[in-house]
Order: sequence, then C-alpha cells, then structure tokens
Amino acid sequence: MQAPTLANTLLLVDEETDVLNALRRLLQQDGYDILSAGSGEAGLHILHEQTVDVILSEQRMSGMSGDEFLHQAKILQPDSVRMLLTGDLEIQSVARTVNKGAVYKFLTKPWDDDQLRATVAEAFVYKGLCDHNRHLAQTLAEANQNLFASNQHLQQLLEEKQYRIQLGEKVLKVLHEVTQLVPLPLLGVDDNGMIASANEAAQKLFGAHTLLLGGQISTLLSPKLLHSIAENEHDGKDEDIPPFIAADGKLYTLLCRPLGLRSQASGKLIIFMPQNDD
Repeated sequence: MQAPTLANTLLLVDEETDVLNALRRLLQQDGYDILSAGSGEAGLHILHEQTVDVILSEQRMSGMSGDEFLHQAKILQPDSVRMLLTGDLEIQSVARTVNKGAVYKFLTKPWDDDQLRATVAEAFVYKGLCDHNRHLAQTLAEANQNLFASNQHLQQLLEEKQYRIQLGEKVLKVLHEVTQLVPLPLLGVDDNGMIASANEAAQKLFGAHTLLLGGQISTLLSPKLLHSIAENEHDGKDEDIPPFIAADGKLYTLLCRPLGLRSQASGKLIIFMPQNDD
C-alpha cells in the first residue's frame, strides 16, 4: 500500500461570490490547492469528480444549507475534514450537526483572519494524521493477513510433512515385514561391509546365536566369495560367484544386487538361492 499524499486540497462553498473571493485571498497564501463552489449542489458535483481533504462551507445558503451539504459530503468522502462557517444565531442548530459527526469544527462570522487560517491549518494537520493512521492500520491489516496466510501455508506444509513421515514409517514397517516373510535368506550390506539388515531366513541360515545386524559380512563369507561379489558389482555376472556352503553342507547360489538404482540408498543386497539337491 502506498503512503498517503500530503493533504493540500481545500474546498470553499458559499453562494456569495464576495465571501468566496475573500476566503480564497486569505487562504491561498498558505499554499493550499483551493477549489470553490457557489452552492451545495455545485460542491457535491466537485466531490463526485475529485478528492478533497478539507471542506469549509457557509451554513446559510438557499436551496441546501451548509449542514445538509456537509452531511452529503460525509457520505461521498467520509475521510474529508468538514468545517462550517456560521452566524452566532445558528450555533445551536450547528452544534447538533457537529454532534452527529458531519462537522469537525465550526467557525463564526465575522471571522478573525489569523484564527481562521490557524483553524484551517489545524484541520489539514488533523487530516494528515488521520490519513497516516489509516495507512498504518491498512498496512498492519495487510501484514496480519499475509502472516495468517504464511502460517496457514506453513501449517499445511507441516501437516503434509507429518503425513509423509507417517506414511514412510508405515511403508518401512510393511517393507520390513515383507522382507522377513521372504523364504530366501537376505542380507543388506552397506558400503563399509556392515550388515544393515537381515531377514528371518538369513538368521536361520547362520544360526540363532549369530549376531547379524551390525556385524561385518567378512565374518560370514570367505575372502574368495567377497572378492567375487565385489567383482560382480562391476560386471554383473552372478554366475562368476562361487556357491556358498552352509554349516549343514547345503549349497547356495549367491545373487548380488547393488542398492541405490531407484532410491538414495547405497550398499548391496545379497540373496542366498538354495541349489537343488541334484
């Protein structure tokens, strides 16, 4: 939102041309952008056409009185500062108009030049402060709205992240259970040779008392097998890997598959395929 411009436009309304000219001569020395209207209807036409900061209207006018005009002016431009110029005998009726909020201040005739100039200047200062406060309030409202939208977005991202975490945990649990149910012995080995995963079939193959997880694959497989597995990772020929002989004498063909082709994992999966008895 742009900062408010300096309040500078003054509208004078009086059906007496001499009074309008006298007010213009008196106030133009203060540098205001002065507009004038010879009736309330003409003043409303100006308010329809452009923005006015301060309005000074004569009370006693034919057709439309000053307070009636300022009531309409408040509807058209509620942010304007409205003042009424009136005679002593009209003060009681004008006071009711002031109490209704249509008039900021009223001045009596005949006016004192210095007092009139000071009152108009005060009205412009008041208008500037009101504009500034409205600007601050709007800026604060926009900031709060943006903050609310940001919080809503962050909350949505947090909920989506929590959902993905929960979903990932469920997937991992399912994957772990599926791996355990596979009847073939499976060993997941990281890049340093540490056994990161082992299913129930693998634990059964190497014995219930053998600690698999966290151990080194080198404690389970011979150097010759490990060397063949390492070479297989480069040329992909599983048939070049010698069979693994279990403790009970059964033979297993080893299949080695690198991890990370479809994910950010690393290491390898070793599958023990039992050979037929023949």
